[in-house]
Formats: sequence, C-alpha cells, structure tokens
Amino acid sequence: MLTILNAVQLVLYIALLALVGQGALYVLAGQRRESNVFYKLLQVVGKPFTWLVRRITPKQVSDKQVPIVTFCLLAVFYMVVTFERANLCVTQGLVGQPGCR
Repeated sequence: MLTILNAVQLVLYIALLALVGQGALYVLAGQRRESNVFYKLLQVVGKPFTWLVRRITPKQVSDKQVPIVTFCLLAVFYMVVTFERANLCVTQGLVGQPGCR
C-alpha cells in the first residue's frame, strides 16, 4: 500500500509541477508561449488532468480557468495522499524507513 501511495503522490507531484511551470511560462512568455517548446511540453504533461477536469466541470467554467481548477484539485488530492501516507507510516511503525521519508 505504501508503494501505491508513493506512486500516486509522485504522479500528482509531476502534474502539479507541470501546471506551475505552464503558469509561469504563461506569464513570462506572453503571446509567444504557443511557440515555446517548453510550454508545449508542459501542456502535454498536464493534458490528461486538464482534460479530465474539463469533462467534469460545468460549461460555465471557461477553458482559461480549467488549468487553475485542475491545479487546485490536484493540490487537494496531493495533500490527502500525503496525509494518508504519513498516517500509514505512523500506524504501521514504518517511520524512518526509506518509503516513509
């Protein structure tokens, strides 16, 4: 179970970093961001998550707001997984083990 929680936390962390990077390039690159290779790469990494959020959000949420909503949802899921992982480590007595650091 600890391995699964670590894997889920890693996937969420990568997606969160991709969305943060995409937001930073959105601000820094301005209109030229669509031709930026790194922006496109970060879009590819975050696309499965933004696609899923676009499907579950109502149509009143604009496409420009979807990455922000995605980031907020992923941050909440990341915190939940982190707390569950810490709880598992404490209850199982695994504090100090490599997977619980």
